[in-house]
Amino acid sequence: MQENKDKSGASQGFGSSVFTDPVYPGTSRERKRNAFDALILHLHPPTVPERTLRFSLTWGLGGMALVLLSLMVLTGGLLLFAYEPVPGEAYESIRRLQSEVPFGAFVRGIHHWSANLLVVVAFLHLLRVFFTVAFTGPRKFNWVIGTVLFLLVCASNFTGYLLPWDQTAFWAVTICTSMLDYVPLAGPWLQSLLRGGPEVGASTLTTFYALHSTFLPLCFLLLLPFHFWRIRKAGGLVVPRRPKEKMEGKGEYVTTIPHLVMREGVTALVLIAGVLLFAALVSAPLGDPANPGMSPNPAKAPWYFLGLQELLLHFHPLFAIFVIPLLGAGALVMLPYIGLSDESAGVWFISEKGRRVAKHSTVAALLVTPLLVLVDEVLIRGGTILTSGYLPFGLLLAGLCGWYFAMRKKGGASRNEAVQGVFVFLTISFVFLTVIGIWFRGEGMALGWPW
Repeated sequence: MQENKDKSGASQGFGSSVFTDPVYPGTSRERKRNAFDALILHLHPPTVPERTLRFSLTWGLGGMALVLLSLMVLTGGLLLFAYEPVPGEAYESIRRLQSEVPFGAFVRGIHHWSANLLVVVAFLHLLRVFFTVAFTGPRKFNWVIGTVLFLLVCASNFTGYLLPWDQTAFWAVTICTSMLDYVPLAGPWLQSLLRGGPEVGASTLTTFYALHSTFLPLCFLLLLPFHFWRIRKAGGLVVPRRPKEKMEGKGEYVTTIPHLVMREGVTALVLIAGVLLFAALVSAPLGDPANPGMSPNPAKAPWYFLGLQELLLHFHPLFAIFVIPLLGAGALVMLPYIGLSDESAGVWFISEKGRRVAKHSTVAALLVTPLLVLVDEVLIRGGTILTSGYLPFGLLLAGLCGWYFAMRKKGGASRNEAVQGVFVFLTISFVFLTVIGIWFRGEGMALGWPW
């Protein structure tokens, strides 16, 4: 067949294996690749400092969180085909999914374990940003967005926790929503709003299903692109500059494609393989059907809220459920706006002295927290709002202030290093309380050994 040639010499005949377009030049594969590259560069700057490619700088935690969230969305969409959000059918639909639907248990396992791992990865990502001081300068508001995203991750896990409608989920949600009753003024209204009535029932399941499958995914869809865009706008990751770079104002840069994208792809594939393997070996738990008339002993909140439940055993409910969490969330949000220096941005734990401060704070938390738990368990346990609320809370604030000024005055720590020390102390203490709640609370929430 006679083939026609255009001015560029490209073949236009039917027998040609190459198609060109006068407006979008190149092959179809090239145009698709260009479109994919454009999408990548919407999320990343065209070039990045070469040192940001080191895995130990970020441990890939932000990308891992996105991969896990994507797995949850994909598997959650598949689960919607089998799930029935009605108390009489919810449990049976999950049971049939696990036992009768091909690969049903595998898909649910991926969804379940990805969700739980996402809480851990998102928390570690928040810690990474804090400990590398990557929340100052143009990244201040992005820290706020990231904090909100972490709370949304917890909310997504909590709303999905009830959907199997088994005994563990039913009573965990009953406990958590009961805690809202202690929130001043708005507590009973919030409790009724989440439950859809005075008790956990059909309306609660409908509300949680709507939040989990529609409202919260929409929030992620709106906030995640904004979060990524602000990272790109701020110039990507924060890295410490060498003295020469401080004078010249530049360092060595490499192109995002393929250097950064290749590393992100490898990390994503390894993570996906790990989640799939774990889901294949360990099934997602499913207990007995929900029984509103029989509470399990002990009745515990989901593991990521057990730190709060442990606080409830040691503080008056007003402080454990409202005052302490509110002040903690407020402190996180306001952290970038308290005038911390950004000179150490990109340096893990700020400095050598900052590392020592973090170690001392960790040791102090690991000594003080179990000691106070034992003292309260054996000697105090309960009391009025004065003895279990104002007094211990005042002593806690005094202790934190004393630790801060001791680091500043006696240890010679900078403001950044002292704030980091207080943050480490509170974080380790809360993690320790969570561990106690998971493994060391038995029948009647009594303290004991796991075995």
